[in-house]
Amino acid sequence: MFDEYLLNTFGVSPSSIEGYRKYIKPLKVEKGQFLLREGEVCRNTFFVEKGLLRLYSISKAGKEHIIQFSPENHLITDRSSLFFGESSDYFIDAIEDSEIISLSPDFYEYMSRNNPETGAKQILLLHNHARQLQKRVNLLLGANAEERYLDFIKVYPNVFKRVPQWMVASFLGITPESLSRVRKEIANKERKND
Repeated sequence: MFDEYLLNTFGVSPSSIEGYRKYIKPLKVEKGQFLLREGEVCRNTFFVEKGLLRLYSISKAGKEHIIQFSPENHLITDRSSLFFGESSDYFIDAIEDSEIISLSPDFYEYMSRNNPETGAKQILLLHNHARQLQKRVNLLLGANAEERYLDFIKVYPNVFKRVPQWMVASFLGITPESLSRVRKEIANKERKND
């Protein structure tokens, strides 16, 4: 699956994929296993081949705030920690038993050096990631719970059925009770429209 990602996303030729092998490490992680803890320095980016990871923080009051879910064919990391060597404010753990590819920072350097055309594609992916983060911040600041939920379903169509409702509520910045209310209101609207 990761080879397909390289081919489809970066246009890396099948013959050059072997050169990347020394910069990647396949891992199996069990549900609940941590790949990063708050206070550690993030050393890798993780590509999910099978399973589901999440990136989250815990407030001083002990409240969990999920920043990102990472299902199959998604990357997850703490960019600030990885690229600036800062202690992480986040945790990354497995929500399900997962099969992942751990990418060292040297992977990206090797890719840019050996396939210069991938540099522009990496920049495009980075800009897309920044765009998604800006949209998420805007939704958290200005959208109501229903709008946030509908956007979540669009961005993560298969995640809702795979995680507890409290995790979705954490991602949306609302209580589980509010999420239940929003889902009921949407179901009622859909019934009236039928």
